[in-house]
Amino acid sequence: MLVTTFGIVFAIPSLLQSDSGKKISLGLDLQGGLHMLLGVETQKAIEGKIKSLAATVQYFADNEDILIEDLTIEKDNLSFSLLDPDEALKLDNMLAEITGLKVNKSEEFVYVIYLTDIEKSVVKDMAVSQAVETIRNRLDQFGLAEPSVTRQGKTNIVVELPGIKTAQEEQRARELISKPANLELMAVDELKADQVYNMSKEDAQIFGDTILEDAKDENIKYLVKQIPILTGSEVVDAKVAFDQQTNQPIINFTLSTFGGKLFGDFTEKNIGKRLAVVLDGKVFSDPVIRERIGGGSGQISGNFSVSEAGNIAIALRSGALPAPVIMLEKRSVGPSLGADSIRNSMLALCFGFLLVVIFMVVYYGVGGIIANIALITNLFIIIAVMAMFGATLTLPGMAGIVLTVGMAVDANVIISERIRELLKSGASIPKAIENGYKNAMSAIIDANITTILVAIILYAYGTGPIKGFAITISIGIIASMITAIIGTHGMYEAIMPKMTKDNNLKKWFGVK
Repeated sequence: MLVTTFGIVFAIPSLLQSDSGKKISLGLDLQGGLHMLLGVETQKAIEGKIKSLAATVQYFADNEDILIEDLTIEKDNLSFSLLDPDEALKLDNMLAEITGLKVNKSEEFVYVIYLTDIEKSVVKDMAVSQAVETIRNRLDQFGLAEPSVTRQGKTNIVVELPGIKTAQEEQRARELISKPANLELMAVDELKADQVYNMSKEDAQIFGDTILEDAKDENIKYLVKQIPILTGSEVVDAKVAFDQQTNQPIINFTLSTFGGKLFGDFTEKNIGKRLAVVLDGKVFSDPVIRERIGGGSGQISGNFSVSEAGNIAIALRSGALPAPVIMLEKRSVGPSLGADSIRNSMLALCFGFLLVVIFMVVYYGVGGIIANIALITNLFIIIAVMAMFGATLTLPGMAGIVLTVGMAVDANVIISERIRELLKSGASIPKAIENGYKNAMSAIIDANITTILVAIILYAYGTGPIKGFAITISIGIIASMITAIIGTHGMYEAIMPKMTKDNNLKKWFGVK
């Protein structure tokens, strides 16, 4: 009774599509949505790796008091000069610990460092895999129901977003997917900062600097050190807050332990100098360092709307994209396919359910009616559990429900047959029911466990629609175990006195 009440109460919002209560979400194939094919610019991941390597070399040199100069980043290499040859062994040992590097060192101790071809392949492959995970995490935090993000080929990603109906929703999803969210804290070159408007990017590169624009006004330029102090990879959390003075949305971020130490050490050594907060190549602020900043936290302020600040915070929390993604193909999937699929699936479910119900009543009598009550309860439980967990129903998932209708009654068939066998051999009704359940238990458990194992494998290795099929099958099997073994046994116990008194085996169990 408790399970039946639970099933009905939590299934009603989905069945009636009411405004209140948790409901099952429909997948892309049932309600329509957005289908996108994205391409990952993997060459940019190589450049990012080189930039990260340069930051590592700079940090090691500063930490070990090794004097280097002319640290320059190119697209596929970085170079620098070692001023003290006696420090070469220490530097060489550090570089040897980093896998995938090819180091060329001249007699003048000029280092040129490349990535090996194998390392480039690994970086490119990892860039696509990380992009898949990053996009999936962003969409999950965005609140979309069961977005499907899968890799296609070497550099492409397929994204399916069910329920995207309006142009505004589509635009926000696209911005969230494609936003690089590369946060960098960079030192302003105070010595040459006033010359920035008379420099070209090539001139800046000669001094180991780069020129960046202001996020609010592109006419304002900043000259910052090419090597960042730290990057968004050290961000562990980001949240939207509001400035107490202006009431404008801001983003507070928290750094990892290592990032916090880096940040604290840098600010301690550079009091009185400016620090540029850079997001996706734009400078959002350049505050003057007044004192050592400990605690590993910072703030990004800009002319954000609440929605923009939320998107940036989500992107920072889920991690920056290791390489830019570009839109290769986009198409909207209309809900007409979904309406046809739902109608056909409901017809299959209704006809299958009706045939099972009729067969059980004709063949097993009142025992069949009890099994049908369990079957109806089973359907309510499946819908209720899926609604509670916010699961998404796809066409394969509906197929799983249809299949569950047949499987759910299977346990009752086994039990009823065991009871009939015992009754035919002369056992009393109470004894036949008790031993019937006992004898049928092993067969029911074996059959259901093997099916659940297959469902687990399908869920672990399958994609979105196959996962949906596995989930509905698993919920259906677990629900059928409860309804068939506990529920029907309880109903038999409740009407046992009446069955014993009547002793009409044909009426109760279909036995002649």
